Amino acid sequence: MKRYCLALDLKDDAELIAEYEEYHRSVWPEIKKSITDSGITDMEIHRFDNHLFMIMETSDDFSFDRKAAMDSDNAKVQEWETLMWKFQQPLKNAKPGEKWVMMDRIFKLIE
Repeated sequence: MKRYCLALDLKDDAELIAEYEEYHRSVWPEIKKSITDSGITDMEIHRFDNHLFMIMETSDDFSFDRKAAMDSDNAKVQEWETLMWKFQQPLKNAKPGEKWVMMDRIFKLIE
């Protein structure tokens, strides 16, 4: 198993944040399927203010490149991603077009 932690900001607008959370209470079944089909075995998203933190657990053979290729061929995922950009904004040091940014682990209690 692998674990990845990623960050992203939402637009700082209470109504948009509430709408974003509503979408995530009822994630489309096609999106859930695309997540699990890619080798992601569990995923959590946490929010503080307009900051998001995602924890992904994956199979050992998971690949971000493979996930991106699968997503680019999936019209429903593309629809979801376009919709989510209504709520999201890139972090200040993100590359152009980059949404979720990988975080660096700086501490682990038990190695």
